[in-house]
Amino acid sequence: MNIKLLTIGKTDNKNLQALIDDYSKRLGFYIKFDLEIIPDIKNVKNLSEAQQKEKEGELILSKLTPTDHLILLDENGKEFSSMRFSEFLQKKMNAGIKTLVFVIGGPYGFSEQVYQKAAGKVSLSQMTFSHQMVRLFVIEQIYRGFTILKNEPYHHQ
Repeated sequence: MNIKLLTIGKTDNKNLQALIDDYSKRLGFYIKFDLEIIPDIKNVKNLSEAQQKEKEGELILSKLTPTDHLILLDENGKEFSSMRFSEFLQKKMNAGIKTLVFVIGGPYGFSEQVYQKAAGKVSLSQMTFSHQMVRLFVIEQIYRGFTILKNEPYHHQ
């Protein structure tokens, strides 16, 4: 299985980017992982929230293949402990999914078309985090999930 993380807009904070790069590299020891950045929409000041979600949704959907298994990072998604998230990853691998795609949307969430394409939604917390920090948290949790599956000492129960 491959895992891809799609995000809207680049990470501005170089310290966060260094950590994202570190965990992406670590994750590469377990699975093929790609972080794909969709550029920010231009002239968003002239767009309504709905229009911005539509445009971002079109860009997100254009990055998917018909066989991709899409999981949205969404505040209304299912919350997992790290142990349960590792089980979630294992189930996806056991199901023979070729590419598991996690998506972090823009500031207003996802378009209806993206929700319709999604196979599920995951929430990291009931708290609100910046989208740039969410990137790090998602990658770290995927990494942690694989260390749990391999019985490595990174995660302490």
